[in-house]
Amino acid sequence: MKVLMIRARVKATAVTEIEAAGKRLFAALELAQPQGIRYATCRLPDGVTYVNLIAIDDGVDNPLLALPEARAFEEGLKNWRAEPPTSEQLTVFGSYRFF
Repeated sequence: MKVLMIRARVKATAVTEIEAAGKRLFAALELAQPQGIRYATCRLPDGVTYVNLIAIDDGVDNPLLALPEARAFEEGLKNWRAEPPTSEQLTVFGSYRFF
């Protein structure tokens, strides 16, 4: 399983747009019900920093790439972000109903 943590700081003026786009993305995921992926987005207390956690099972291509809503979200990020995002691959050594 591949697990990534992506941290992105966005412009305060973009919070409404990014959260609306995020809701559309999660609605599309609920509708499509892709297998082999777990995905969560969390907003940090500063109100402008988001952390995405993505777990993709071995042998599964990232199903987000096939969703128009995910592509629209990525495109919007170019204008919404306040600084470049950071991405780190995580090694899960323990999990209870999370991954």
